[in-house]
Amino acid sequence: MNLSKKMIACATLVIALFSFSSTYAQRGGGMMDTAAQRQRIEARVQKAKSDLNLTQVQTDSLRAISLEFSQKMRDIFMDPANQGLSREDRMAKIQPLRDAQNTRIQAVLGPDLFKKYQDWEQQNRPQRGGGGGGGNQ
Repeated sequence: MNLSKKMIACATLVIALFSFSSTYAQRGGGMMDTAAQRQRIEARVQKAKSDLNLTQVQTDSLRAISLEFSQKMRDIFMDPANQGLSREDRMAKIQPLRDAQNTRIQAVLGPDLFKKYQDWEQQNRPQRGGGGGGGNQ
């Protein structure tokens, strides 16, 4: 009898784990997305460091700011309460975060280098799918 209860408990645990992992994968994977997001940010920060001749302090600050705000923006897009919103409405919710991010970056880079950074951002913006014109130069 005791062995049977242990087997049922183990089977229940296995089913629960499979259910959790399936739900986790459907929601975007959490940690895996964060790791991929960090890799993209790291690559962009390193490119900015090279292209704009950033100091190590500026590079570290840019990395920290980018990670912080990308997570906040991702949270807005992933929030179930926002899933019914149009892309434009979600982007409107994100705009104050972008403004705050730019304010912090400008404080780190200074006005002249920030202007170069903004130009660099325009030239190095990741291309999203969809029929838009401008490709890589």
